[in-house]
Amino acid sequence: MKKFKSAIIATSIATLLSMGATQSASASQKIVDTMSSQLRLNYQIVDNDAVNHGVDCAALGADWASCNKVTLTLKNTGPAITDKDWAIYFHNIRMILAVNNDQFKITHVTGDLHKLEPTEKFKNIPANAVVTIPIIGEYWQISESDVMPRWYVTSSKAEPKVIANTDTDSDNLSAFVKPLGEQWKISPNDHNILMTPENRYQRNKDIQEINEELLKGQILPTPSKLTVGKETITLNENGVNLVLNHLSKESKSVLEEHFRKLEIAVSNKGFNINASIDKSAFKKGVKGSYKLEITPQGATILAFDESGIFYGVESILSVIHAKNPQVIPTLSAEDAPRFEYRGMMLDTGRNFKSKEAVLQLLDMMSKYKMNKFHFHLSDDEGWRIEIPGLPELTDFGSKRCHDLSETECLLPQLGSGPYSNNSGSGYFTRNDYIEIVKYANARFIEVIPEIDMPAHARAAIMSMEVRYQRLMNKGQEQQANEYRLVDPTDTSNTTTVQFYNRQSYLNPCLDSSKKFVNKVISEIAKMHAEAKQPISTWHFGGDEAKNIHFGNGYQDINAAQKEAGKGLIDQSIEDHPWAKSQACQAFVNKGVVKNIEHLPSHFAVEVSKIIKNNGINRMQVWQDGVKFATDAKSFATDEVIVNFWDSLYWGGYDSVNEFANKGYKVIVSNPDYVYLDMPYEVNPKESGYYWASRFNDERKIFSFAPDNLPQNAETSYDRNGDAFAAKGTMNWPGAYGLSAQIWTENIRTDDKMAYMAYPRLLSVAERAWHKADWETNYQKDRQFQQGETHYVDQQKLFNDWNQFANLIGQRELAKLDAASINYRLPVPGAKIENGKLIANIVFPGLSIEYSIDKGNQWQRYQGPTAIKKGESVFIRSISPNKQRISRIEIVK
Repeated sequence: MKKFKSAIIATSIATLLSMGATQSASASQKIVDTMSSQLRLNYQIVDNDAVNHGVDCAALGADWASCNKVTLTLKNTGPAITDKDWAIYFHNIRMILAVNNDQFKITHVTGDLHKLEPTEKFKNIPANAVVTIPIIGEYWQISESDVMPRWYVTSSKAEPKVIANTDTDSDNLSAFVKPLGEQWKISPNDHNILMTPENRYQRNKDIQEINEELLKGQILPTPSKLTVGKETITLNENGVNLVLNHLSKESKSVLEEHFRKLEIAVSNKGFNINASIDKSAFKKGVKGSYKLEITPQGATILAFDESGIFYGVESILSVIHAKNPQVIPTLSAEDAPRFEYRGMMLDTGRNFKSKEAVLQLLDMMSKYKMNKFHFHLSDDEGWRIEIPGLPELTDFGSKRCHDLSETECLLPQLGSGPYSNNSGSGYFTRNDYIEIVKYANARFIEVIPEIDMPAHARAAIMSMEVRYQRLMNKGQEQQANEYRLVDPTDTSNTTTVQFYNRQSYLNPCLDSSKKFVNKVISEIAKMHAEAKQPISTWHFGGDEAKNIHFGNGYQDINAAQKEAGKGLIDQSIEDHPWAKSQACQAFVNKGVVKNIEHLPSHFAVEVSKIIKNNGINRMQVWQDGVKFATDAKSFATDEVIVNFWDSLYWGGYDSVNEFANKGYKVIVSNPDYVYLDMPYEVNPKESGYYWASRFNDERKIFSFAPDNLPQNAETSYDRNGDAFAAKGTMNWPGAYGLSAQIWTENIRTDDKMAYMAYPRLLSVAERAWHKADWETNYQKDRQFQQGETHYVDQQKLFNDWNQFANLIGQRELAKLDAASINYRLPVPGAKIENGKLIANIVFPGLSIEYSIDKGNQWQRYQGPTAIKKGESVFIRSISPNKQRISRIEIVK
């Protein structure tokens, strides 16, 4: 009887506890639901020069003593919120240094994820009222896209909910981000010009429209030699007949599809395009070389190899107008690529990009004769490729969601929000990857996979920790440790560039790390073999394996002598990566490496052996990955290729020589010219990171001299908009290639990726394929500087750019329309002068429209137009197919 009563009591207690827990969870969910629906969040950047306006940024520990002020407001549209059991998680790319409202505190979680929650002094968020929370953050915020979307509310036992007015994937953040107004400068020393309609008009003023007849027969990218005939050929309904000897059926199918997209039929009764290979006809023997003749009797291509045939046909496609595709001009061309490596890097780790977006990018690369696809498949924020035998990499490491334990997914980053069905999640299956490689191979594009290490490896590390715990729970200790990437003895206090801790650094001193690397390389190599494109180059990564708190912008708070303009932090508690790992300390003690800082380069050498053992003879790496290696001969692979990414104005014009003179092949990848995640122009509405450059537009990229880096000091400015001097002090053997990069921290969608890539990629392709007459040859100890030296023929440069700009506006954008590319349409330049609207555009031939009734009706701009006094004028450009418009601006 006592046992029976005890059982009843126990059951009753359990029931009550369960009911209590249910009620508690219900109450928590109610808080979350209420706050996410009632609150309207607003983010206003108030001051980007806080250090000169009374804030002691150095004392707050700001890098280079630079900080900004933000006002965060929470507008409550309903009843008062009095509960304290809540937190708002949000993404912020700047470290938050202070919160000047004692009712709230902000805690850094990891990466860009922060948590706002009430303190003990919290009273309430009053009904139908606004609460203001002043914040001080590091550095500056000069673009609306610095602010990340999807702020979300959580409670102790509730499903998170996104605050409604922050829930967006687009760059239109106006629902919760106030216009920056005057806060578009990094500092008072920022001498850039804000791109208003008036300033844009001035920048475009020298561009002249060229008669369409004078553009006839021009090929992009520009060939080595070109003679355009006076005759034209008009195709009939049979279109073209492609007789392409030696070309694979897959590559021929690509070209057939390119003709069909221009509404040109392909049949055996069409205009004959005959191609053959004769290596003896080319003295230099450069891959991709071809000779092209187009006559009324047919077109003939003589090529050095299969890729030469492909490029020869693409040149025929290049001269065809989308609006009149039946007409082909007669011409004669001889051509060969300038660089062997003409590349594009796409980051899918930060924010995932669909297979369809990757395939579209590859197709466009092929049309402009680019041949290397650098595929960034992993980073701290995500692992993006299926690896047989290591399911955790994709089951866990490819997903981001609100899981504080990080046992189901990685924590949210970069505006991805709390759910896993967002831009932060996704991966390529094994079959997806094989399909991508096959697709690239048919277009003569080499796929170069990158698994970034030893830094930027958090997704891999955390995935292998999930694996470790799963197998340990089964008592399988040996298997659990097989691919573990961290040393459990490592307690190092270190911070990465993106504000992660030691879990971002794969441990280079563990055999299990090398075993993991071998597993990944061997599995991806099998995919390439199956796709009939064996890996010839493996990208190691190697960048940014450091603790940022040892950077030059910080100083020890305990130092006897303090330097003005540097942040004060306690460096005595900071460590270099792996400094407290017993495994790595043993490496130093045994003399395997000179010191802890040399570990990344040592690991690069070790991985080169793994790469070589997998039958791959070339290793590629970001330059800092080989910083402490003696030279290229230190590595096991036959060649070591370096992506050089120093900004020129910070010394990159000369430091590039150090790598070339150590035997590395150098791919010029400078962020201040060919990072396509930088903004198109200086304007807060134009998204992009800007740590290296305030803008990288088509004209700047077109004017880039990739094989004589000092020359660029004569044609461009530094990040502050100032002239800089550049001089190479060492010998320069020449670049191996040129690569554009798209990092995706704030590129969340496929359409945004296309917006950032095109039409800038055309300028990259031009400089990678063709060396212009105005590019000077490198000369040691020759100094260049804007306004001071005159080695560059500016008239030739302008003439080339003017023709290129006309070709884009009058021909290429219509082709991008035909390919369904979401390219960026430039905002027109405009001003009102003597009562008339005057407008221009960077790409002549592109239509400008204006409105005088606040955008209700639009009219085509065809020349100076009378405007009544007091009328507001809106301007925009419109795509050739009339389907898309640019950003709209007001002419004042």
